Amino acid sequence: MALTIFLLLTHWDLVAFQNTDTTSNSCTSVSNPLEVKNEETEEASIDEEIQKIQNSYENIVDIKGNFIQKSYIKDLRQRDIYKGQFYIKMPLKVKWLYKGKVAQEVFIDDNEILIYQKKEKQAFRGKFDRDTYGQSPISLLNGFGKIQEEFLVSRKNKNLLLKPKKPFGGILTVEIEPSKSKFPIGSFIITDIHSNRTEIILQDIELNTGLKDTFFKPSLPADIKIHEYNPGN
Repeated sequence: MALTIFLLLTHWDLVAFQNTDTTSNSCTSVSNPLEVKNEETEEASIDEEIQKIQNSYENIVDIKGNFIQKSYIKDLRQRDIYKGQFYIKMPLKVKWLYKGKVAQEVFIDDNEILIYQKKEKQAFRGKFDRDTYGQSPISLLNGFGKIQEEFLVSRKNKNLLLKPKKPFGGILTVEIEPSKSKFPIGSFIITDIHSNRTEIILQDIELNTGLKDTFFKPSLPADIKIHEYNPGN
């Protein structure tokens, strides 16, 4: 039985402009000083945004807050909205609590992921690595402190558009909306290779509250059946 994967689509168009030399019968490409200056300014702005995020991450030990997840599954033409709380401890511990009709708990402890479905009295356990990031979009927050190492970055309106340098759990792009609050990311949108989309909106963020390692250990009832899920094997 497969784990549910929610991801998303963004599109980035690069438009080139050419000027025509009216004193000649042939068309030639002419560098526009203003255009070059704008490109340099944009690159500087991108670098500043990245540096702001990475500087913030240098001082973060743990993060907690609320989230809203908006998912679109293209093949099913299905849109869903989920809400809940999330907790993260660097470098890679995650506890993600979905509320409502699809209530479930997601735990990541280094290289292992466990999804606990209380109503169904079952859990799924598998490995967690670069190839399985799509199973837990919120876990991307752990890796945004090393954006330039993992992604190629460009501008999409006022947001940052990230493209993985190497295969990354089926993720095609990640669009980050910067925030002026104490945590530098307000939301992010993930697009996968199948054009599925997931938007994660972050709310009520608190930093460095002293989350203990034991907080990220699932405590399951004795009668819970755990299904092992390792699709690569």
